[in-house]
Amino acid sequence: MDMAQLSSLTAVLKENISKVIMGKEEEIEKILLCLYCGGHILLEDIPGTGKTTLAKALARSLDCSFKRIQFTPDLLPSELTGINYYNQKEQAFQFRPGAIFTNILLADEINRATPRTQSSLLECMEERQCSVDGVTYPMTQPFLVVATQNPVEIQGTFPLPEAQLDRFFMKLSLGYPDAQQERAMLTAYQLQSPLNSLAPVCAGQDILEVQKQVAQVRVSQPVAAYIVSLAGATRRHEKIRLGISPRGVIALMRASQAKAAMQGRDYVLPDDVKSVFLDISAHRIICRGYQMGQADDVAKECLSEILVQTPAPVEQQ
Repeated sequence: MDMAQLSSLTAVLKENISKVIMGKEEEIEKILLCLYCGGHILLEDIPGTGKTTLAKALARSLDCSFKRIQFTPDLLPSELTGINYYNQKEQAFQFRPGAIFTNILLADEINRATPRTQSSLLECMEERQCSVDGVTYPMTQPFLVVATQNPVEIQGTFPLPEAQLDRFFMKLSLGYPDAQQERAMLTAYQLQSPLNSLAPVCAGQDILEVQKQVAQVRVSQPVAAYIVSLAGATRRHEKIRLGISPRGVIALMRASQAKAAMQGRDYVLPDDVKSVFLDISAHRIICRGYQMGQADDVAKECLSEILVQTPAPVEQQ
């Protein structure tokens, strides 16, 4: 798959998903970017804005398996990862895979589960494998976790720990549609949900090819130095107590590569880095007086200052 085919595939996927989620082309593009990088997404939004529908539309567009699990305080880690049970007919223990063994997993209201259950996702998200009773099982590829949480309700929730927040590639919000988009939505949903008739436009294997192609996008030394400078600035900023981690720096490079590839280029420009910097970094930093993942507006304000103050290289292509 060359860059022109990758750019064309992106346009087709965006058009297909937009039949179900109207007026959210920018958010859809960011989710595809995460998918191309093999990253995971945290959607923080109020109920009813289309988080579940978006994940289902993505799975159907890719002709991939999809599972949804509702996180609750009594959810056990074994319900995610799976268990070994004794099969009396076979007279042997057999492994029954949990919900995590799918291409696209919707972890609904992830902050309602206990820290023990939340941590069971860590290995699966980072290592692409799951260990049960000392046996390691590889995850289905491609593998994408779309986790949601409600920013309004606080009672009965367990905030995600820093280690798990950092493992999410991006933290996004869909928000309310405008009046024109809502009218279009009413027309589309009048008879039945467009999701019911949504047809796949590519296969999961195509996404694996895209991920390989994205990894080959060239990052020049000046652009790499620019990425490192941005990361260093987050660690020295007076309003930031904890800057982005080395994992976040790698994520910023990967996102920049995917952004370039989606625009049909095989090299990264400083503008690619700038366009993904806020979405990649905002949930990874801790501002003074706040906890990680809180005060997103303050975090984005600090990161915007860093973008203005950090000189970008002039690329000679």
